Amino acid sequence: MEPPLVSVICLCYNHARFVREAVVSVVGQTYKNLQIIVADDSSKDDSVSEIQKLKVEYPFLEILILPKNVGNCKAFNEAYKLAKGKFIIDFATDDVMMPTRIDKQISYFKQCDQNVGVVFTDAMYINEEGEFLRYHFEHLFKKNLISHIPQGDVYRDVLATYFIPGPTMMVRREVLDYLNGYDETLTYEDFDFWVRSARVYQYRYIDEKLTSIRKLRQSMSTGWYVPGDRQLYSTYLVCRKAQQLIQNEGDREALIKRIRYEFRQSVLSGNYTEAKLFESLLEELHGVQVGDRILSLANHLRIPLSALRKWYHLVRYS
Repeated sequence: MEPPLVSVICLCYNHARFVREAVVSVVGQTYKNLQIIVADDSSKDDSVSEIQKLKVEYPFLEILILPKNVGNCKAFNEAYKLAKGKFIIDFATDDVMMPTRIDKQISYFKQCDQNVGVVFTDAMYINEEGEFLRYHFEHLFKKNLISHIPQGDVYRDVLATYFIPGPTMMVRREVLDYLNGYDETLTYEDFDFWVRSARVYQYRYIDEKLTSIRKLRQSMSTGWYVPGDRQLYSTYLVCRKAQQLIQNEGDREALIKRIRYEFRQSVLSGNYTEAKLFESLLEELHGVQVGDRILSLANHLRIPLSALRKWYHLVRYS
């Protein structure tokens, strides 16, 4: 029996320096039944030229060059229309796969029930020069950001805290079909994907570092909580969705934990409008505490607290 087809959607935006290494790491997988789609979201650098060179070298690559920049969610959805695989990987072209990654994830999926929709792994972070920075879960444990790696029904876990390294995921196709792909009204995809998919499907973890995730000096994540950054509003919209998915008190408490975190970060970073939105959600969920009232006053008075937040973030998360 032929092994299942895996579609790897390689999303590129201004990754001219890295796209070759990324795509070659997919081509070089020990698992061979692959459909490799390279989609460029109207890059402003030489990414398209690099992709065209790769196409000459590897004619089996499927290339999608978008005429205008549409953002990560819509770019993925456009490429997903071409995907034929039973399993899907959303792969940024500044990251690097270890050679056995897909083999190991497919082997794991074969041991799982049909209700397992996502298999993720550990990862290591590298800088722009490819130098090692840290391991994903080792860092989270060291900083006491998690006490264990959740598996199975992870709905409350993905609501309450960040722990899944998104670039490591392999997803069963039916999950994305069920969700109708990514929500194109959002500026980023992973939180929304985790919340909506985890309500229905199980997650499983492989304790191996099978992807190198590149941390760029200029990336979406570096702009998080910068005043005016649209990602924060997308987080609010996802929390609104999650409010409609609450089934019991445990779900409500997990959502309150996330909203309280986003509310505090919004106040401390000077995102006053978004802070009011998160505060209104806390009110609706009857989750406002004394500390929230103090922060609400600081937000109303627009007291600048960004220096305090930067210091805390450096100590707590770096």
